[in-house]
Amino acid sequence: MNSMHRRKFLRSAGAGAASLAVSGPFIQPGLAQKSPNETINVAIMGIRSRGKAHARNFAKIPNVTVKTLCDPDESFFADLVADLETRTGTAPGTETDIRRVCEDKDIDVISIASQNHWHSLAAIWACQAGKDVYLEKPISHNIWEGRKAVDAARRYDRIVQTGTQRRSDPLFISAMDYLHNGNLGRIYMIRLIILRPRESIGRGKVVPIPTNVDFDKWLGPAPWRAFVDNRFQYNWHWFWDTGNGETGNNGPHAVDIARWALRKYDHPCKIQSMGGYYGFDCDQETPNTQVSTMEYADGTLVDLDVRNLYTNSESAPGVDIIFYGTEGWGQIGNQKFESFLGRDNKPGVSITYEEAMARLKEPLDLRGTGDEPHFFNFIDAVRAHDRGILNADVLEGHLSTSMCHLCNIAYRTGRTLTFDSDSETFLDDAEANRYLKRRYRYPYVVPEEV
Repeated sequence: MNSMHRRKFLRSAGAGAASLAVSGPFIQPGLAQKSPNETINVAIMGIRSRGKAHARNFAKIPNVTVKTLCDPDESFFADLVADLETRTGTAPGTETDIRRVCEDKDIDVISIASQNHWHSLAAIWACQAGKDVYLEKPISHNIWEGRKAVDAARRYDRIVQTGTQRRSDPLFISAMDYLHNGNLGRIYMIRLIILRPRESIGRGKVVPIPTNVDFDKWLGPAPWRAFVDNRFQYNWHWFWDTGNGETGNNGPHAVDIARWALRKYDHPCKIQSMGGYYGFDCDQETPNTQVSTMEYADGTLVDLDVRNLYTNSESAPGVDIIFYGTEGWGQIGNQKFESFLGRDNKPGVSITYEEAMARLKEPLDLRGTGDEPHFFNFIDAVRAHDRGILNADVLEGHLSTSMCHLCNIAYRTGRTLTFDSDSETFLDDAEANRYLKRRYRYPYVVPEEV
């Protein structure tokens, strides 16, 4: 699918959601496009780690103001407020409840970097409130709510960017052009390698809720439970109620590149996954070693290999994606793309990040480096009120995030699964289908109709 056809697809996909009944407490009409000189006010939800990067990236963009920081843990406010005031001359306000942020008519954009289990609900509420959204990966905690986030973006005509920033990276853009031009022939398999050292989280104990934490709002859609000291900041990734393990943590970045390379706009139809938690005696529920294989209807394979223990690099340093084609193979990391042709591995095109910056024919958001171009791209789309400008529309995020959810469901059921892309359900498998959706805790409920 070329760029023009991709944008046409993104414009039309989800149009059926317009007939859905309106629900939710924040509904207001879509906002008009903004001129380049008009200030865009941004609120950041979740500011412990990734949210800090969001705030600092938005603060670099002309005529963008970080107006509000939102987090149920008030201990993070002081440092970031002071940092932003030093950078911009303006101190943002603070809030612990995302619902009050949604009600603020001066907020144009809500940038969501909270725990995974909050992502879709917060995005839906923001869309219902007429806000545009920058939504970190994974865009959902389960497949059903991810589709609802797409529906809400379409229903309320909102601009929603997924935080898969490699979509705006010149090296990856150049590599995709090379692959899409058929230089390696037909890509029949892609291998994704995620090596992230992780230590034991130990055995936790129930302790009083810290006075600086509104634990009800932190849990949000997740079931109520006692406050356990090793299930809180960051460690929430390793428990199924709040996170999706390493496959759902760093996996979306990798599978998104695979799907981009393959130009796939459907789901894999056959999925298998094996692994476990090895090496430590602790409370972690998700695996620290997981090997998953996904097969598309045309037989194309995507392998996702996740390792948190001790491991060799398995490929060139810094490389985490390997493409296998009928004419050769290629590999890419954050700094270099290399290709090799034929049986003799004759060197093909090799592109460094710096060379990619220089060779792009169009100024594709080359304002800054690292994550910065992705935030500029989002703000451009917000100002134009045109989701076709986005490099990572929420539908892209849903399709890529769902690949990781599919792997986790196959792991948790312990068998090969068959998935129907149109209905987004497993065929004749009630147990697997139960993992497509969660039971929500009132009032933090993703509605059936957004």
